[in-house]
Amino acid sequence: MNKDNSDSQQNAQQALLHVLVVGAGYFAQFQLRAWQRIHNVVLQEIVEIDESKHQQLRQQFPQANIIKDLADAHPNTDIVDIATPPATHPDLIEKALKHTNAIVVCQKPFCNTIKEAKGIVERAQSTNRTIVVHENFRFQPWYQQLKMLLDEHLIGDVQQATFRLRPGDGQGPEAYLQRQPYFQTMPRFLIHETGIHFIDVFRYLFGEPDAVSADLRRLNPAIAGEDAGFFTLMYDSGLRVVFDGNRHLDHGADNTRLTLGEMLIEGTTGTLTLNGNGDISHREFGSTKQQQIPYHFNDNDFGGDCVFRLQSHVAGHLLHGTPLHNLASEYLNNIELESLVYDASDKQRTLAVTKE
Repeated sequence: MNKDNSDSQQNAQQALLHVLVVGAGYFAQFQLRAWQRIHNVVLQEIVEIDESKHQQLRQQFPQANIIKDLADAHPNTDIVDIATPPATHPDLIEKALKHTNAIVVCQKPFCNTIKEAKGIVERAQSTNRTIVVHENFRFQPWYQQLKMLLDEHLIGDVQQATFRLRPGDGQGPEAYLQRQPYFQTMPRFLIHETGIHFIDVFRYLFGEPDAVSADLRRLNPAIAGEDAGFFTLMYDSGLRVVFDGNRHLDHGADNTRLTLGEMLIEGTTGTLTLNGNGDISHREFGSTKQQQIPYHFNDNDFGGDCVFRLQSHVAGHLLHGTPLHNLASEYLNNIELESLVYDASDKQRTLAVTKE
């Protein structure tokens, strides 16, 4: 028996949590690999409707049972992780709630409409079930480091922040086809697929906004949705947080997909800068010197190993009772803001955020 198989079997024997992952596509691979690395967790089952992929999955994940239907999930499943294209999410969440007693983790954007999302949240709450949205950007190590620095008031009162999204993958008729071809047919793309991450990051770093303005546009005629544009989250304090996205353009980084862009946060006593390599720099107000902030992260798989970080967070909640980020009920705020961004762009005016 080789060491990898021995380690997998030993981990399975010691595991306290059993995970089922639905889907085995491009991004699901990051999630599958991350579950394998988490202590006291075993990747027990993978749901894949395409039987032609089953043999390859058995070779990749020999400890996992490969099945076609979530309805056939093992009764001891603790976590159902839904890692499929967005349009499939509502039906699969409903199936997971019906056929398992597990906590449900679902890739964003979670549901297709706010009405749909609210309905699923209400059904989950009525049966005391937990749904977590796999919104991993706030778990990227640079944002957790920035959050700590902002909480320490390193740069005083924040007045302005801007993120420039520049992945450089949106040009030409072949854009997105290699990794995630469904991007080309999404009627709402830049914000629904990508900008939603930064809505969540902005809420994590700066809190809940009071108004939104936006200007969105499509540059590549080969795709259905918008692929460039701006939105601004406005705060009664005077803070303005700007998302400046253009998937056609790139930025100076060894890997343009690591951070997907660059961020500048400006406060009354200094600024913080995030570059495309994940480096964070601090400049004091009135100074010309940039000082790099030392911190460490693992450049593993995607986004500074944020998938592993998020999934470890969920496992930690079940194993140790630690509080959860990204509960579906809280994630409704992101979906509301996304809808408001589209409305603000369509109407070309600033819209207030309705707060209950």
